[in-house]
Amino acid sequence: MADAVATAVAAELFEKIRTKSAVVGVVGLGYVGLPLINAFTTAGLRCLGFDVDWAKVQSLKEGISYIRHMESATIQGWLERDLFEPTADMSRLSEADAVLICVPTPLNDSRDPDLTYIQVTGRSIAATLRPGQLIVLESTTYPTTTRDVLIPILEQNSAGLRCGVDYFVAYSPEREDPGNPNFTAASIPKVVGGADAESLELACALYGHAIVQVVPVSSAEVAEACKILENTYRCVNIALVNELKVLFDRMGIDIWEVVNAAKTKPFGFQAFYPGPGLGGHCIPIDPFYLSWLARRHGMSARFIELAGEVNTRMPRYVIDRLAEFLNDVGKPIRGSRIAILGMAYKKDVDDPRESPSFELADLLLKRGAELSYSDPHIPVVSASGHHSLPEMVSQQLTAEYLRGQDCVLIATDHTAFDYELIAKYSRLVVDTRNATKGVLEGREKIRRA
Repeated sequence: MADAVATAVAAELFEKIRTKSAVVGVVGLGYVGLPLINAFTTAGLRCLGFDVDWAKVQSLKEGISYIRHMESATIQGWLERDLFEPTADMSRLSEADAVLICVPTPLNDSRDPDLTYIQVTGRSIAATLRPGQLIVLESTTYPTTTRDVLIPILEQNSAGLRCGVDYFVAYSPEREDPGNPNFTAASIPKVVGGADAESLELACALYGHAIVQVVPVSSAEVAEACKILENTYRCVNIALVNELKVLFDRMGIDIWEVVNAAKTKPFGFQAFYPGPGLGGHCIPIDPFYLSWLARRHGMSARFIELAGEVNTRMPRYVIDRLAEFLNDVGKPIRGSRIAILGMAYKKDVDDPRESPSFELADLLLKRGAELSYSDPHIPVVSASGHHSLPEMVSQQLTAEYLRGQDCVLIATDHTAFDYELIAKYSRLVVDTRNATKGVLEGREKIRRA
């Protein structure tokens, strides 16, 4: 064992990790937690899965997945090999030698970080914390959260146990890309930062069993900042192409053709594409973490805030363009039958979190549209976050359904959609994703926004 790990408690835990006898607890059985469990069980480690949603726990006990890209057969394999047990009983956290926190970190109504789920989870862990446990935060958050929020909760509620001596804490940002078959939790390099040298050593050893490459950094703060940088990078570049889309639309230039031409340059350029707004659990949120953090340090993150403003404006821009297109055929939005295709935040996933489609739906309803939607991965939608939508059921995408709409708005470019069918039978198609680029019949009815 490395010289950095000096205590007997750490040495005992390290030996459990080395021999794969350590039990891994994962708190939050969602889009991050389940793929992580898959990586560890594939490596032969036993996992306990914790979630306060009893319906999720019961589904997993029965070997049934509720996430599209995690097959039920995979979960059944964990159960059959006795490598996985889901539970809603947080008192069992003491049974895990390593506890990985994969809970949501949303924004509150004032768009400041809401760490409620981390704090509640921290108190649950502290209530059963014992010597020889490793706690790793994976939830996306701002730099200093691990040291200034999580560790104080553990220290205040754990009967005098000391971080770095009795138990160990690290941060390792999740890097899931749902819907992308080219990457799994096990195949994406894992950045790890420890609260101290012992914690870093232990966390790296743990992830080393399950992840293709572990990237140690000097502190938990560096690992936290790494995650924020990754997602803000995407946010800023998407804002750039979104703003160029608005400009090029006025000039009659196709932004998608421009980006595809630019990406032929073999250096100095990475392609990002415009859309109706940002969605998902990270990219729409992380820049606001940085803006909030900058204000706390007496700064203004103007570049980042501008990118956030540009992306936030895109749904309204899309609806304004849709109104123009309808006006061209003598129809207002009010009273028109409009279908949104795709309520998920990205292509081929069943995750609606922060999806711009909800903002699009909200704006259309406020303007008096008769709204419906179709999404093969999202069977039902209702109120979400700041959007008080009525409950709606996904409609089957048929010729009859399309003929009955005054306008079809492509918000998410799912592979399952038949774009030839959409163009052929729709009266008007507004495409925000360039999904109809290869369509021949019905092209005269397609407008891009």
